[in-house]
Amino acid sequence: MSATEAGAATGGDGNDRRREELQAFDDTKAGVKGLVDAGVTAVPAIFRHPPDALHELPSPPPADAPAAIPVVDLSGAPREEVVARVRRAAGTVGFFQVVNHGVPDELTAGVLAGVRRFHEGSPEAKRRAYTRDAARKVRFSSNFDLFQSAAAGWRDTLFCDLAPDPPRPEELPEAVRGVMPEYGAAATALALRVLELLSESLGLPSGHLREMGCAQGFNVVGHYYPPCPEPHLTLGTSRHTDPAFLTVLLQDGMGGLQVLLDRGGGGRSWVDVPPLPGALIVNIGDLLQLVSNDRFRSVEHRVLANRSRDAARVSVACFFNTDMKRSTRLYGPITEGGDDPPLYRSVTAREFIAHFYSKGLECRPLDYFRLQH
Repeated sequence: MSATEAGAATGGDGNDRRREELQAFDDTKAGVKGLVDAGVTAVPAIFRHPPDALHELPSPPPADAPAAIPVVDLSGAPREEVVARVRRAAGTVGFFQVVNHGVPDELTAGVLAGVRRFHEGSPEAKRRAYTRDAARKVRFSSNFDLFQSAAAGWRDTLFCDLAPDPPRPEELPEAVRGVMPEYGAAATALALRVLELLSESLGLPSGHLREMGCAQGFNVVGHYYPPCPEPHLTLGTSRHTDPAFLTVLLQDGMGGLQVLLDRGGGGRSWVDVPPLPGALIVNIGDLLQLVSNDRFRSVEHRVLANRSRDAARVSVACFFNTDMKRSTRLYGPITEGGDDPPLYRSVTAREFIAHFYSKGLECRPLDYFRLQH
């Protein structure tokens, strides 16, 4: 039965009823974990995705097939070789795992544990932090695009805006107060290191992307994916691209992250990003694809609903962007080192991100700003 038919059958409008269900869920300020704690045994309608969004992976590749997601050792080869590997990964897959990245294992373990403590901690503390006010530097919610998306994801999120204007220590939840700023500083150092490699990949001085302000601002997002009673009916995070310049992602050992890759012959399929002990994941964002004039790729990815019966999945993503409050810089394609004409119109980062937030997670902002040739 369609939403319209269902609305007619009950004497009301299906869209109005869905809005009421979304609002009722949001008003609990308990997130998806609140549903799980209440003993939910079925996925509510607001979380159910259409079948075409849920199709599974094809048959797994043979054991001797090359890894789809490149692994780049940042200190194990001459500089020019590392640059070449980063260029190849950024220009094809758009995702790569980095090892020997300089972020201590105890720090990555600590931030994962802190995010888990917050989400599994006091419901009252989470309710106090629950908000959809984007001006708040620290906020907890479930699905930032809850009221825009076609279907919600089975996840909750702690959002911390750490730069360029960090929150006061007391604004951070106690569970992450001692580790989030330190982890953020280490992730920023890694992002700047990767931006240098990406600048050189474009044939530019190593400081070019940094000097453009591609990492002036960043936020840390701690996702929590509770066990799902019907994981075949929903997703943890819908397919999307990241709208910022660069993402540094830390995932725990559970897996579930998938990237949509070209597999030859015009076909595409979802490919797992396997958890690799000690590694961090780097992926290209939409704004970096725009300024690179499509020489780097921002690739769609998603997170499957958690199939575990008793353990939650945790990940920590750092999104790097310009100073969103102060920057008025126009970002357009860098044409140095390439012969192709500009593929996108110039845009401020604020306008670009505002377009993304107005449309929701599954929006593809690059399509809107692409020039018609």
